[in-house]
Amino acid sequence: MLTPVLDSALDTPLYEQLYRQLRHEIESGALAPGEKLPSKRALSAHLKVSVVTVEGAYGQLQAEGYLRSEPKRGFFVAPLEAPVPVPRQEGPAPALEEATPARRPDFDFATNAVDAARFPFATWARLMRQVLTREDSALLSAVPPQGVPELRTAIVQYLRDFRGITAQPEQVVVGAGSEYLTGLLFQLLGREGGYAVEDPGYLKFSRILAHQGAHICPISLDGQGLRVDALRWSGARVVHVTPSHHFPLGIVMPAGRRRELLAWAGEGPNRYIIEDDYDSEFRFSGLPIPALQSLDREGRVVYLNTFAQNLAPSLRIGYMVLPPALAERYRREFLFYSSTVPSFEQYTLARFLEGGHFERHIARMRVEYRERKAALIACVRGLGISGTLSGGDAGLHMLLRMDGRLGEDELVRRAAEAGVAVYPLSACRLTPAPKGEPPTLIMGYARLEAGDIRRAFLRLREAWGIV
Repeated sequence: MLTPVLDSALDTPLYEQLYRQLRHEIESGALAPGEKLPSKRALSAHLKVSVVTVEGAYGQLQAEGYLRSEPKRGFFVAPLEAPVPVPRQEGPAPALEEATPARRPDFDFATNAVDAARFPFATWARLMRQVLTREDSALLSAVPPQGVPELRTAIVQYLRDFRGITAQPEQVVVGAGSEYLTGLLFQLLGREGGYAVEDPGYLKFSRILAHQGAHICPISLDGQGLRVDALRWSGARVVHVTPSHHFPLGIVMPAGRRRELLAWAGEGPNRYIIEDDYDSEFRFSGLPIPALQSLDREGRVVYLNTFAQNLAPSLRIGYMVLPPALAERYRREFLFYSSTVPSFEQYTLARFLEGGHFERHIARMRVEYRERKAALIACVRGLGISGTLSGGDAGLHMLLRMDGRLGEDELVRRAAEAGVAVYPLSACRLTPAPKGEPPTLIMGYARLEAGDIRRAFLRLREAWGIV
């Protein structure tokens, strides 16, 4: 019987202690793939802890792909190395088009918005006054090209505490949003070889790279995320992924697929993975999924994130964490680029992070967004919407797969005429959808209050002719 050592005197919750110890046993091979774990009740009795403690640890390990469950059989260790299937050829890429509502909507299920009304204005204003007083003339000095040291240090501390990333401030580059940082990355990584992207995926990244002359390689996904066999077939040298919560499908890449992706990066020179961790803070069950970068031992992962999704899009502060070798090259060849974020905002954000205000804001918004997600689910189930929702364990959007009576274009058009903006999954594709895929809508709920979500769905039910 497993006997992890749990200490109730520690600040770390018991379920997290158990999760970390079991994860270490699986990663070290002490628990072999296929090995059955004790039942939740048996292990809780053996360790003299509650069943809820074991349930929390098992649930987190299952979410990260370390365990699999079988009905009426129990929990088993999942393999960390996935077999490589025979690659299949990808189809040609059509023109990129995005659906837009016909008029300004009364209700908008966009994914690029947050609830600005709940931004902690009072705290932010107080910190701004502190910056004005304490930094004084430093605010008028030239900003270090990689960002002010105080902010880079605060980012490193936050990533260490909440994303499992160990880095130094010298590896961090602060910039005015992910679009600007993507342009810098393209110059740093070079145009040789293709740039692989998830399909469907975040099209803005593809467009930015294509505009700069990159060869884009769309890679299909399966139930575990980006297919590494298709990535190998593509011949790409760099890949952009959203492993903690795929946009827009909502897939969480399990541990085995992450290791397979890291193995691909180690198979050739100058291969890199760009990990876009765009909304990792908003996970609604268990702990946040550790960043892919935290598993990288060969310096092949570039970590990319922004404060637009968790604070405010208008803040325009993003950052990337470069592997040590790339960071050294950046300092040697790219420091002629001036910082694109004013020092005033950087100092304020640094204090916001250092004082724990960011963590508390995320905790409050996680509760608020959980209620909105629940309202979305209740509307689909309670109002007779003929569709199914998926992808709700994390992030700020869900997928609504409809019954096929109306196509995506018709669903979007009728919704727009009713004053509701919804967005088709096809707008995120570079290649045609698989045959038989049902019409699917991407429903972002961060901008709408629970009551607005219900009012929007009442309009949708009528617009879509649902009785």
